[in-house]
Order: sequence, then C-alpha cells, then structure tokens
Amino acid sequence: MDALLLSRLQFAANISFHILFPSITIALCWFLVFFRLRHAATRGTPAARGWAQAYQFWVKVFALTFALGVVSGITMSFQFGTNWPGFMARVGNIAGPLLGYEVLTAFFLEASFLGIMLFGRDRVSERTHLVASLMVALGTTLSAFWILSLNSWMHTPAGHVVIDGVAHAQDWWAVVFNPSFPYRLGHVLLASGLTASFLIAGLSAWRLLRATADEGTPHALRAALTAAAVLVPLQVLMGDLHGLNTLAHQPAKIAAMEGIWHTEKGAALTLFGLPNEAEQRTDYALKVPQLASLILAHDPQAEIRGLSDFAGRHPPVAPVFWGFRVMVGVGLLMLAVAWWGAVCLWRRRHAPVPAAVLPRHLLQVLALMTFSGWVATLAGWYVTEIGRQPYLVQGLLTTAEAVAAHPPAHVALTLAVYVGLYLVLLVAYVGVLRHLASKSGTGETLSAPVAAAPLAVRPASV
Repeated sequence: MDALLLSRLQFAANISFHILFPSITIALCWFLVFFRLRHAATRGTPAARGWAQAYQFWVKVFALTFALGVVSGITMSFQFGTNWPGFMARVGNIAGPLLGYEVLTAFFLEASFLGIMLFGRDRVSERTHLVASLMVALGTTLSAFWILSLNSWMHTPAGHVVIDGVAHAQDWWAVVFNPSFPYRLGHVLLASGLTASFLIAGLSAWRLLRATADEGTPHALRAALTAAAVLVPLQVLMGDLHGLNTLAHQPAKIAAMEGIWHTEKGAALTLFGLPNEAEQRTDYALKVPQLASLILAHDPQAEIRGLSDFAGRHPPVAPVFWGFRVMVGVGLLMLAVAWWGAVCLWRRRHAPVPAAVLPRHLLQVLALMTFSGWVATLAGWYVTEIGRQPYLVQGLLTTAEAVAAHPPAHVALTLAVYVGLYLVLLVAYVGVLRHLASKSGTGETLSAPVAAAPLAVRPASV
C-alpha cells in the first residue's frame, strides 16, 4: 500500500469512529430537553418521577458520548495538517473559516452551558437548568450545521474563485448554503434522530427484559418509538430529495450506487448483484425494469448516465454499491420495527406505560437493534465520501494532490495504533452502557422478572 491509500484508510478510521458519537448526541440532547419539559408539565403527578428518572439516566449516556465525540474530533482535525496539507493549502481560505465558525458558535455554546446541564440540576432553578439544556442542544445542532456546510461544499463547491490554484471565497452565502447543503443537513439530522431513537428504545427494552428498569424506562421507550415511527418516513422523503440533488451534481456517484455501467434510458434498478468493475457489468444481477429511472428522476424513461461516461473519474463501484444497499436495508428494517411498535402503542394508547402492550419479541428485536443507527450512518457516510473519489473537493482538488509524502511504513504504524485504540475505546463505551443499563434504577425499580413484573410484556403470540 502506498501513502495515499494508507492515509485514506487512516482518515476513514478516524472519521468512522468519530461520527458514531455525534450521530447520537445531536438528537439525544433534544430528547433530554423533551424529558425535562415533560417533567415540568407533569409536576405533581406520578408521571413526573418517571420523566425525572428518564432524564437522569440518559444525561449520563449523553455525557459519556459527548466526551468521546469531542476527543475523537480533535484527533481527526490534526490529520488535516499531518496527512493532508494540500487540502488546507488549496482550500484553507474556505475550510478554515467554516471550522472556525463552528468553534466560535457551537463549541463555545456547548462549553458554556454543559456544566450547568450535567451538574446543576439541584443547584440552579428549573428554568435555568432547562435553558442550559436547550443551549447545549442548540450547540450540538449548530456544530452539525457548520461541519456539514464544509462537507457539502467539498461535494458541491460554490461561491468561490480560484486564483493561482487556490480557492478564495467570493460569496459566503453561496459557500455556506451550497447546492447540496440543505439536503445533506436534513439527511444527517434525521439520521441522528433515528440513531438516538433506536439507542434509547433498544437500551430501554434491554432494561425491561433484564428487570433493571426504573419508572422512567417506559416513558423513554414510548418517546423513542414514537419519534422513530415519525422520523423514518421523513428520512425516506429527504433521501429522495437528496438523491435528486446528487443526480444533478454528482452523477458518477449515482451511477456507482446503482451499478449503472452505460448511459441508458429507462434504467433498471439493480436490487442485488456483484459489481464487476474490470468487465463493467454486474454479475448475478436481480433487476426491476425502469425502476432506477423512476426513483432517481421520477420518470420511468429518464436517461441515467453510466460509469463509462466518467472513465478515470468515477469512484470505486463495489463499496458505494454495497454501502447504499446496507443503508437502505437497515432503514427499511427500522421502518418495519418502528411501525410495529407504533401500532402496539396505538392499540393501547390509554395504558399508563408502553411495556404492558409491547410483545416480548418486539422488546427483543429492539434490544438487538440498539446500534442499528450506527450501521446505517456508517454505510451512508461511506457512500457519500467514497462516492466523491477521486476528488477531495469535487472538480477542484483530488486526494492524490492533497496527500502528504510520508513514508508508507510511518502511516501504517499510526494507522495500526489508531485502530487498536479505537477498538478499545469502542468496547469500553459499549461496556459502560451495559453497566449503566444493568444497574437497578434509582427509587422504585422493576425488580421482578419481566414476565411477571407490573409492566409485564404480552405473550409473543399477541
């Protein structure tokens, strides 16, 4: 392996680890705000204690996740200088200010109010604590705003001029709100909502099955299932809009996602197959006639450009092709499970807690899907980033032009260290979540086995 490939693998390892945590914290903080509001709205009723316990448990998860996200983000940013000096040299006039805006707005906002949110619940007024929680939630969303603005600009650069090979901002409004930014921001925010929803639902289901739940667990489970049932259809709609935008601005990525090798009208949708890039075909393909044109362009006879039109300028096909199918497959599974849960909740919507109306099998499925959001997020991120190759900034800067000329052995050594460290941290993170979920909740807990507990699930046949 040369330095280019090793540097790409190293950055991929860093971003893959880092993105796991913001994909949770962006939306989880808004869940915490909701729990806090529900506690205030139900004050003086038995439900208030449950909402308080839900907040108390999930704010611990948020603190742990936020810490790992910050640390891994700092490590990742170092690589702009160590492994990719050509990036900042060529487009630093745009990338630098956008990263700076993220620090000046989002990071400072989070840092200013995080301590109050985590440790001030019994030290400040309820209103002050709620405002602090709102500010941290706003900060996490602002952070996503600026980072995705830069990332989107790298895919669909706009509002700049190139002078002596260096990009300079000409219209900051066009830079920030570049053509793909609204769709990419919406897609990522909804993905975070689904990731946090299934984390909350999965861990809550696991606590119910293990009889370590407290009064807040059913409240959190109901909120997460309801959010997931609403967010999945919205994500499907946003994915369609994002796809139309990508077709207009990055047709080579679309061709790789769908395995379309040659330009054709009425392109078929390949459900499954084995991309054969050497011979420019998809082996053992299972296709639906004209469906790709209908989905991609909303016209069954629309012409879709093939990979042969982008010889030497298209991404590797197999990872983009399979990453897209993993993302869509997990998304459809999320849709089925979320609506299954929503139907169960609707049938007994007047029941005091949701666990009493959820089949045991559903709780088991939710527990298995605790980290399903991570799978879909990583798959989608790989489609997005690998699909931009061979460019680092679409049409302006290739990865080969930006990489540092380090000895491959040095890059390989640091890559191995990063991967080893990240695996240890990831195992530790999941282990801490398991430890938190295994502890009986504060106050009154559900200590009896789930089949006989006051919040007992219904038989699997229901």
